[in-house]
Amino acid sequence: MFEGLDEIDWSKIGHAYGTAEEVPALLRGLASAEEETRGDARSRFYSAVHHQGDVYRCTAASLPFLFELAQDAAAPDRAAVIELLVSIGGSALERLEFERRFAQDSADAGTEGQDAEADDAYRDYVGHPEAAALVRERAEAFIGFTAEPDRLVRQAAIPALGLFVDDAERAFAVLRERLAAEPGAVERLLVLRTTAVLALRRPEVSEFATAWFGELLDDAALDPTVRLGALVERARCVPGFDADEAVRAAIGLLREQPAPADDWWHAPTPATPQPAIEPGSAPAHVIAAFEELDRDGKVHSPVTGLLSSFHEVLNGRVAERTELLAQQLRSEDAGARMDALRMAKELIRSWRGDHGPLIALIGDHLADPRPQVVAEAAAALAACGPLAESARPALAAFVAERCGGPCEQCGPRRWAHSQRELRRAHQEAALALARLGDERALPSLLVALDDGVDAWRAIPAAGHLPGAAGELAPRLVDRLRGFDLQQEQTEQEVAGVLAALGRLADPAGLGAVEEALDRAVRDEQWPIVRYALRALRQFGPAAAPALPAIRALAGPAAPGNAETALAAITTLWAVGADPDEVLPLLLPGLDDDGGPFRAIDIDDVADLLGAIGPAAAAALPRLRERATGTDWHGVHCAAALWDIGGESEAQAVLNVLLPAWENNAYTGRVVVPCLERMGPAARPAASALQAQLALPGRGEGLFTTIEEDENLQRACRAALARLDQPDAQQDPTDRA
Repeated sequence: MFEGLDEIDWSKIGHAYGTAEEVPALLRGLASAEEETRGDARSRFYSAVHHQGDVYRCTAASLPFLFELAQDAAAPDRAAVIELLVSIGGSALERLEFERRFAQDSADAGTEGQDAEADDAYRDYVGHPEAAALVRERAEAFIGFTAEPDRLVRQAAIPALGLFVDDAERAFAVLRERLAAEPGAVERLLVLRTTAVLALRRPEVSEFATAWFGELLDDAALDPTVRLGALVERARCVPGFDADEAVRAAIGLLREQPAPADDWWHAPTPATPQPAIEPGSAPAHVIAAFEELDRDGKVHSPVTGLLSSFHEVLNGRVAERTELLAQQLRSEDAGARMDALRMAKELIRSWRGDHGPLIALIGDHLADPRPQVVAEAAAALAACGPLAESARPALAAFVAERCGGPCEQCGPRRWAHSQRELRRAHQEAALALARLGDERALPSLLVALDDGVDAWRAIPAAGHLPGAAGELAPRLVDRLRGFDLQQEQTEQEVAGVLAALGRLADPAGLGAVEEALDRAVRDEQWPIVRYALRALRQFGPAAAPALPAIRALAGPAAPGNAETALAAITTLWAVGADPDEVLPLLLPGLDDDGGPFRAIDIDDVADLLGAIGPAAAAALPRLRERATGTDWHGVHCAAALWDIGGESEAQAVLNVLLPAWENNAYTGRVVVPCLERMGPAARPAASALQAQLALPGRGEGLFTTIEEDENLQRACRAALARLDQPDAQQDPTDRA
């Protein structure tokens, strides 16, 4: 096996992390009799040779040997090798299609061939043209794989029929044959999915494929899962499909689904392997993040992929998707409910709408007998932030629930439950309740802080319960004083404790924050210094005893860096320093060279000047110069221009804010609150504010949290309401 493998000079070609000299060992590792060796080789191959879907020259050079391994009936893990081949070939074809479109666009714009030297270097590095040609040449091998007895081999190979077979009509005929021959739902759904991929790529078979999907959907004798698959794939191929009718049909077919013969939910199928992290080898929050990735990469029902595709096709039709999800969440299949909870969370996170009934339905799952389902429901509610309000009663009841006996692990003690899923379920529910400001979460948070079990989860939530500061602040102070600030792994938790103490702003925590500031300065832990300054800022004038320490960090000759100095100046103002003290330190930040803040953006400088308001009038000339263009700097400076200068600056401010918002929706975080402060002076922005509220999605596809988007909508509505107020000079310091 692998004849000619060592004749290739792998040192002359590279992969994601250097030269490809390790490729022969990886290929031999894939053929090893040892399962662990095969797994390690496969993981490294995906990581380096097929990194994030890239196809290098070494990737293409590996293909003949991968085919040799895939065609050896005695080789182990053939399905995994075929899956790798399909992934490489699919990525290569996708890249070729992208380059074709890019070349066409360049030709249309008259810019093709302008960087020939760079193009030559690129061609020497990549291998997708060779890889695409090779998988097409070997299309017969994939057709053969789809007829093998091993169902895992068939599963891996079926998608190739939609990608690599040049004769589209033959590929369609083979797929029809496979549907009739396949006994399993997973394979049948794969056949339908692949047929849709083929139809979307090859118009010559599109009409036949959509007609076939219609025939399957209308065949009442067929398995409802197959009919559901036909419905979804037809919707993918017909842009103008009737969404209402399709959703009603899908709900009917879901109701016909038989109860599963086995528990898919108990043995989920991973979509993409995630690297394992041993406990203690990384900070707890990092380990938790990888565990969450691992959970998100698993499916628990054979129809999950199908329904996910349907939700993608439905896109922003929130009402229809909500109706579909309600049926999914009522499924008899626990695995289907598990996956539906994640889909519901994603819908709420991505799209606006009346989500109250759906969130209440998620809350009902806190009473599910399976802890895995309960944990998923609680996590979904925790992710909903302020929108979890309609599930508040269910959350409170679940967090307080007791078993009725002398159990040591019920009620708030379940925060530290020995069973992993019960512990996760309780923690997520308590966190969701705390984020609603509900003090019924307090007993659980106290268990975390007193016992030290997953306290890092409870600490940020503690800041949402200011009414319980008397119990929370002393515990947070004890933790803060116990940290070794020089230990890198503690920085995240220190930041969390300081933020919580700042949000609580309880006098009992002030001394500990000052101590942490002093210790961090001595140890030159500047990120922690800034966290401590931010906490003091939230105490406001009550933090006046810390002014000497803050002043020592604010001057031009202060230790630390420009970012730390600006944080100190901002804190000086928040704690109560006079503008005459703050402005001389701050104004150089608007100079062309950035003055003492040349290492950082001027956005924070402008924000602080705006917070100072009319007393910062000396900054107006430089702000006018800076408030140009549509970049972030211009937006922040324009907002400060209004806050300082008021009505006389209104037109100049709008000339920056409105184009900037149109060009970059993300700037709305700064633009909309400023428009709200402007009151009637923002009348020219009325249509933009209304258009923002009319958008169905959150953040225009950007990384926007539910809470951020809800705040943006609130500010838009408030700004529109203020447009109707009588014309009058607005107080430029009225910062909502």
